[in-house]
Amino acid sequence: QQQQQQQQGEQQAHAQSDSGQHEGEDQQLQRRVHKWRAMMGPAGADWRAYAARKPLKVKRRVRKGVPDQLRGLVWQLMSGSRELLLENRGVYEQLVCYERTPAELEIIRDISRTFPGHVYYKQRHGPGQRSLFNVLKAYAVYDRDLGYTQGMGFVAGLLLLYMSEEDAFWTLVALMKGKVHTPMEGLYLPGLPLIQQYLFQFDKCVGALLPRLYAHFQAECIHPSMYASQWFVTVFAYSFPFDFVLRVWDIFLLEGMKIVFRVGLAILQLRQEELLALPFERLVQGLRNVPEELLAQPDDLLRVAHGIRVSDLLTRFKEEYAAQEQHDT
Repeated sequence: QQQQQQQQGEQQAHAQSDSGQHEGEDQQLQRRVHKWRAMMGPAGADWRAYAARKPLKVKRRVRKGVPDQLRGLVWQLMSGSRELLLENRGVYEQLVCYERTPAELEIIRDISRTFPGHVYYKQRHGPGQRSLFNVLKAYAVYDRDLGYTQGMGFVAGLLLLYMSEEDAFWTLVALMKGKVHTPMEGLYLPGLPLIQQYLFQFDKCVGALLPRLYAHFQAECIHPSMYASQWFVTVFAYSFPFDFVLRVWDIFLLEGMKIVFRVGLAILQLRQEELLALPFERLVQGLRNVPEELLAQPDDLLRVAHGIRVSDLLTRFKEEYAAQEQHDT
């Protein structure tokens, strides 16, 4: 009986400890949300002024992760899409309801392949798939030169999980047209001009920062186009764990494509010894399938990524790429 009482006491203590831990986490989250609300102001009215006044504090908070309940609004503020929406009232409805595009059949065909494992998009012709179709169709009408290509579905699909159709559409426009950062449309234009540049830069960064691994890749004829294209086209949304993708997107919307280079290089750095031992076939397979345990704790991988200095390298290799392109033409 004494032993039973001791076990019950231990169980109660564990339960109280777990309960206290959850309460502590809840209070911590509430404090974070409160800080974010104070920083943004009502409906995000103070965001731009605060970000201009205290950019390092904003960067630090974004890198820790945007509170999930505020993520939709924060993403719109960081991308610059709120202004676009306010300047173009009624345009989205017009594009969805009254315009047509030849891309509609292609969009319908691809929709079931976009986040097939996510509950919001699983149901055939369900609300998630309908909203995704509407946003992609509206964009194909809005930008007839680009129209629609498959990778755009993952970008629009991620946005729709955190905002309305109209908000997601204008955020997609802001990203594609480069309201804040380099226009993403270059990732999808014929010839994929921006992808070619990014893969060139990434390859050169591997050579500069991970020379042993680069030599192994060279010996096995491995190029970033074999494993990293989707990292850039979808900013990791294509096949990475959802919690990890959200954290990367928080940073991407504030800091731009630099985070994709940093995360990609961090993945290679952390797996270097394992990859050095693999021959061609297993190497390609290993690069395309990042171990889940490496991504399970986003903070750990992002800490490594933020420690990788790439800004100067990216500038240098961008100039090299431009010179090479000019020479080739």
